Amino acid sequence: MAGQMRDSGNVGASRVGGTAAYRLAVLSRIGAAAFGGYAFAAALSILISRVSATPKAEAVLTATMLSFALYAGAILWAFAVRTATRAWVGLAVPAAACAVVSWLLGAGAVL
Repeated sequence: MAGQMRDSGNVGASRVGGTAAYRLAVLSRIGAAAFGGYAFAAALSILISRVSATPKAEAVLTATMLSFALYAGAILWAFAVRTATRAWVGLAVPAAACAVVSWLLGAGAVL
């Protein structure tokens, strides 16, 4: 029992004080949430506006409004996954896939 209390105390103390590795992992998640989340939300909103059957202005407006919820969800997801690497990969791969599909559907660059 004493060993369990000591182990849990060490984990809490290292997270409160923050080792360099822990701080870099948090910084990486912040970067993934901010930049990866933005890229994902932007690419998916472009894709949604291109595949929507509504008039162009309506499709862009709908996709833009939806992008705010997508961005918020991506930020939450970046901090919910187990590692920072999963956060980066989990946002970069779908963002790249949406960008490629959007580019193939229409002329010009996506991002």
